[in-house]
Amino acid sequence: MFATGLVATVISLSFRMLDFLLGSTQLSSNIFYVEVEYIVNLGLMLSFLIAAATCWKRLILYQKSKWLIRGWWVFEVAFFLILLSDNLRILLQEWLILSISIFTGLLALVLSANMKWVAYLNFKQKWTSLLLLLLSFFYLGYFFYTANKFSEEISAQSTAFLAFRGHVFNIYLFSFVMLYSIFSFLVILFNLPTSSVFEQKLEEVVNFQRISQSVQTEQSEESVYKILLESSVSSVFADAAWLEIKSEQQEKALQTYQITEEDARKIQEHLGMRNVKGILDQSSDKTKNLSEHLASLRGTRFRSLMAFPVLVKGEKIGTLALLKELPEGFNKEMTQIVSAFANQAGISIENFRLLKEAIQNERYKEELKIAKTVQSSLLPDKLEKDADFDISAFSESADEVGGDYYDTLRISDHQVGLIIADVSGKGTTAAFHMSQMKGIFHSLSQQALAPKEFMIRANQALRYCLERGSFISATYFVVDSREKKIFYSRAGHCPVLIYRAAAQKAEYLVDKGTALGMVKGKDYCNFVETNTIPYSSGDVMVLFTDGITEAKNQKGEEFGLELLKETIVEGVANSPKDIQDHLIKKLYQYTGTEEIDDDYTTMIVKFQ
Repeated sequence: MFATGLVATVISLSFRMLDFLLGSTQLSSNIFYVEVEYIVNLGLMLSFLIAAATCWKRLILYQKSKWLIRGWWVFEVAFFLILLSDNLRILLQEWLILSISIFTGLLALVLSANMKWVAYLNFKQKWTSLLLLLLSFFYLGYFFYTANKFSEEISAQSTAFLAFRGHVFNIYLFSFVMLYSIFSFLVILFNLPTSSVFEQKLEEVVNFQRISQSVQTEQSEESVYKILLESSVSSVFADAAWLEIKSEQQEKALQTYQITEEDARKIQEHLGMRNVKGILDQSSDKTKNLSEHLASLRGTRFRSLMAFPVLVKGEKIGTLALLKELPEGFNKEMTQIVSAFANQAGISIENFRLLKEAIQNERYKEELKIAKTVQSSLLPDKLEKDADFDISAFSESADEVGGDYYDTLRISDHQVGLIIADVSGKGTTAAFHMSQMKGIFHSLSQQALAPKEFMIRANQALRYCLERGSFISATYFVVDSREKKIFYSRAGHCPVLIYRAAAQKAEYLVDKGTALGMVKGKDYCNFVETNTIPYSSGDVMVLFTDGITEAKNQKGEEFGLELLKETIVEGVANSPKDIQDHLIKKLYQYTGTEEIDDDYTTMIVKFQ
């Protein structure tokens, strides 16, 4: 549109320059030359008016509606009828032409009031639009003056039908373009003072949205802090700012804008010396206007200071401080918008931490599943049996991964090794130590070592693997069916319960022994020993972990060693599997639940 107007004006001015050069020559006064020049200028004007009308159409239909589209269609039809009336004036009645003209004028007035597109212009775009509209007024004024002058000259000649003023279509098209240009100019001009306010509000909304969506778009809490600092500064036109944040590890971090960390600390120290709460006091959760305290601080250019708390779950994790060089630089509206930013940032940080915690929990659960799979593979699928005894074992973890371990291994045709152990700790660490214990058991048992020597070498192997404070309690047995004896060594584990069928009596074998990993070096040999007991047909040996005896009922009373002994005696006539089932059932009845606080394992051996 504006380019078309410029080209048309330049061409028209070129003709005027030619007229000036021709002066009062015979050619310049020739009626044919005058009519040609007039037609060219009229065509240039119409090209500009049509381009302008097309541009105004796009603006009027910027936000389309059914009514608006229909109205514009009727408007175009009316213009077409006006064009026809210009050429068929002799055939049409004057009242019909007048009616069409009035209707078209009213419709043009209604359509010209559609200025919704102005609201989407920013301050700079509105200024540009005003300048371009002034240029349009120049084009319209120039073409109107030129057409009117030529029209006066042409009216005096025989070809009066060419006169601009005699064509209703030309006049209406010119009037519509001029009318919408005037409306646009006035609306933009009146909206200009509020443009910066609307832009500021829009920027505040965008900044608020950035903070709200930071959980999805950002990768760390530091990114949220940066957005908060930038948004707050831009919203209130602060000259400087800092954001002090206390991390989850209770460490303080300082982010600054247009102020050095040294100057920020200097202001903080000054406020601290004046016993001002709000920045240094982490318990304060109120917005503070601290401007009056800056007046007494020398060497600073700032005269206004506002402090805003950043809260997560009601706990203050940091402070946002905004500074201005002007006194009383913060009004109520600025305070409210920054407070909203700080509150939203707190929510985003809380969501960020919850998301981080959820991811860590999922990762931990996945690790536990892997450890559970590892633990299951560490426990034997099948236990070694002998013609002299039958065996059954059961193990349950209180956590997803426990630290109880049991296993069997055939040492020779008449010897079978048994082990039960309890690894300190839970989770993946316990599973790792279980795998170490399994490897030690399988490697040392095959060497047919005495139980004491087995424990000594196991302690040597584990001393560099176990962390400080970690240990493994265990009892290792060698059942010799040829000698009808059990050789065993206890390393800090629960005592062995043995039932003598001949005496019909059960007793606990309490022997000395220190857990593996508790004593480093060669001195460990002084803390373990090999014990030997005979066995007879019908005897029952019960191995267990402390999860059995320490299980508590609703009163907080432990299952205990005596109740364990009584339970075993009740079922000694049955198979090891039935004895085990009876024990577990009695344990669940005692505790009132199957969810026991600790891992519990039993291994029951019945001799034939």
